[in-house]
Amino acid sequence: MGRLQVVAVEGLPEIHSGHDLAAEIVAAHGDLLPGDVVVVSSKVVAKAEGRVIRGRSREQAVDDESVRVVAERGDLKIVQTRHGLVLAAAGVDASNTEHGSLVLLPLDPDRSARSLRAALQDTVDGPIAVVITDTAGRPWRLGQTDIAIGAAGLMPLLDLRGTHDTHDNALSATMPAVADEIAGACELVMGKTSGTPAAVVRGLQHLVQRADGPGASSLVRGPDDDLFPVGSFDVVRSRRTVRTFSDRDVPRAVLESAVGDALTAPAPHHTTPWRFVIVSDSTRERFLDAMADRWRADLHADGLDSGAIDEHVGRGDLLRRAPSLVVPCLVADGAHGYPDGRRATAEQSMFHLAMGAGIENFLISLAVHGVGSAWVSSTLFCPEVARDHLALPDDWQPMGCVAIGYPASPAGRRTPRDVGAYILDA
Repeated sequence: MGRLQVVAVEGLPEIHSGHDLAAEIVAAHGDLLPGDVVVVSSKVVAKAEGRVIRGRSREQAVDDESVRVVAERGDLKIVQTRHGLVLAAAGVDASNTEHGSLVLLPLDPDRSARSLRAALQDTVDGPIAVVITDTAGRPWRLGQTDIAIGAAGLMPLLDLRGTHDTHDNALSATMPAVADEIAGACELVMGKTSGTPAAVVRGLQHLVQRADGPGASSLVRGPDDDLFPVGSFDVVRSRRTVRTFSDRDVPRAVLESAVGDALTAPAPHHTTPWRFVIVSDSTRERFLDAMADRWRADLHADGLDSGAIDEHVGRGDLLRRAPSLVVPCLVADGAHGYPDGRRATAEQSMFHLAMGAGIENFLISLAVHGVGSAWVSSTLFCPEVARDHLALPDDWQPMGCVAIGYPASPAGRRTPRDVGAYILDA
C-alpha cells in the first residue's frame, strides 16, 4: 500500500458559531493534495454549526438527544441517538467548551461532512475526502477510541467478502470499517487535551472517490442485525406496554423465540402449564367481534348507556390493529387434587402465578427483540367465547390476549418509583 502519513492540523483558532471551518483548516494546514482525507472532530464541527447550548442540565440534554435508552447503571447512560449511534450520554460533551455550556453532536454528521468537503474541494485539483469523528466506548473493551460519525468522499466500509487471502482462502465476513480506522489513526495525533481538532491523512488516495458516497451512517448496524439491543441490567425495564404499532409484520421466528423464553418460567410440580395460541387473520375478526358482543351485553346489564359502552369497547380496538395477536392459555393438567377448599384454592393460585410469570417472560422476550406488546385481560371475562372461536380444548383456560407489533414510535422513559413505598421489612 505504500506510505501512510497522518499530520495534525495545528494552529486552529477557537471555533464559534458561524466560523468558516474550511477556510480555517486551509489557513492552518496549507495546501491540500488530491487523495487527502481531512479528519475533523465532531465537536469543532458542532461549534461551527451552533450546536452549543446553555441553561440546560447535561441529563436533560442527553434525554433530549436520545431516542432509546440501551443500558443504564448509576450515572452512566448508554443511549441511541437520532443518528442511530449508540453512545454514552448521546455524545453530549462538557469538555473543551466554555464553562456552563454543552456541545451536542451535529444534527446530520454526513451532511456536515459533505458540506465541509464541498468547501475544501474548491482548493484542490482532484478529489479529497472528509471524515467527522467522535469518541466512543466499545462493548467488552476498556477505554475509548474515535469512530467516524460522518464521512464524504470515500467508502466507509470496504467489503472484501468473496475475495481470497494470501493462502487462497475465501473471505466470507471481512469488511474493514475504513472510516473508523482512519478516525482511530488520527486520534493519535489530535489527542484529547492538545486543542488540535483536525488532521490530514495522506496515502489513501486509492480509497478516495469523486462521489460523496453513502456516508458514515452506513456503518450503523440496523436493529435486525443487533444481537445485543438491550443491556443485561435493563432487560426487565425494556418491557413497556405499547398500544400503537407500525404496519411491519412480526416474524414467526420472533414469536416462537418469545414462547421459548416463556417456557423457562417457574411452574408447580415440574409441569409446563403454558400454551400460546397465535390467532390467524382469518380468525381474528370473528373472534374479536364475538368478544365485543359479549362485552356489550355485560355492560348493558350493568346499566351503562350506549355512549359509555362504545367508549369501553373501543379500548379493545388495539387487538384489531396489532400485526399479531396471541392468546396465552393455562393448562393445569398437572395440578394436585385436594379434598378441602383451602388447599385447592392455593393449588389454583400456584398455577395462576406460574401463568403470570410465563406471560411476563413472553412480553420481556418480545421487548428484547424490539417488538412491542400489550396484555389485555379480555378472554378472562369470556373464556367460552375464546374456546369456541379458537377451537380450544376444554382444559385450556384463556388468560387474556397479547397485542403484538413493532412500536409506531419509541416508548417514553419510565418514571422512577420510590421502591421503599412497596417494601415491608418484617
